[in-house]
Amino acid sequence: APGKLSGNFGTRNLSDNISDLKAQVAANNKGVKLLNELVDEYSFDVVNSYMNHIQKSAELAVREFLKEFAKNEGMKEIDTVSAIDYLDDGSPIALSVTINQVDGSAIFDFTGTGYEIYGNLNAPPAVTASAVIYCMRCLLTGMDIPLNQGCLAPITIKIPEGSLLNPSSTAAVVGGNVLTSQRVTDVVLKAFKACAASQGCMNNLTFGNDHMGYYETIAGGAGAGPTWNGCSAVHTHMTNTRITDPEILEKRYPVLLRQFSIRPGSGGRGAFKGGDGVIRELEFREPLVVSILSERRSFQPYGLLGGEPGERGLNLLHIKNKQLINLGGKNTIHVNN
Repeated sequence: APGKLSGNFGTRNLSDNISDLKAQVAANNKGVKLLNELVDEYSFDVVNSYMNHIQKSAELAVREFLKEFAKNEGMKEIDTVSAIDYLDDGSPIALSVTINQVDGSAIFDFTGTGYEIYGNLNAPPAVTASAVIYCMRCLLTGMDIPLNQGCLAPITIKIPEGSLLNPSSTAAVVGGNVLTSQRVTDVVLKAFKACAASQGCMNNLTFGNDHMGYYETIAGGAGAGPTWNGCSAVHTHMTNTRITDPEILEKRYPVLLRQFSIRPGSGGRGAFKGGDGVIRELEFREPLVVSILSERRSFQPYGLLGGEPGERGLNLLHIKNKQLINLGGKNTIHVNN
């Protein structure tokens, strides 16, 4: 067993892991069943053709969007827009988008992005591709098409090897999917002047001991756009997690939820206001190991087109009968009740 090998650790809650695996298998089996029913009803040729039609429709929609954007921006026949943002350690995420108005194609070039990080915010190229396809679908406003690979057909993505978006095979990447992906999304939307910066991460909080572990992602504020206010206290962009209900959290784990509220005034001001973040306060009732993995603790989420930036995030530890301590954006600590 892994837990009996030196340097290895077995799972702390095997029943939960098995339940997760069963749920994934069940979901895939359901998908197979529904797809087979579709083929039985309409035939393979018809289903396959419509899948291709959906992708072609998405491709044409993206090409038309790129042409229209370039035209509205007064760009040349082949021209470039660019954007840059920085991780809290100062590493840049740089993007240049070169648009060809003749065929509606584009090159997304991340040259200028920082080197591979000695840390876990590196992201495999698939994460960047996911951020780009998400952004392109979001930019197709007013169009009723499902997200599909056709959105990437007109786009070539270039990422320099050895960068934090295309790291070596030995690089740590756990933060790439939950933090860096959000920053890539912000940079793409910034290049197209679509909206201001969001909270820029998923605010990953974990705690546990030898017998149990808990993991949650905490919401924040969404950036405002040219004609709308940003939403407050929501997960933004490429997230699909839901936080545990307070009653379940306190019943199953040795914590008390003292506060979970909107952080008033934390969104950037402007003609349209950025969404406010949240305040989440937990009291630990027994000794635990607590970890936080978050971003936008050093650099503020930027405004757009003259809008003001939002407030930085803040991770504080309140030691009982003692002072408040700033944990920074990323840390692991041992707490006592």
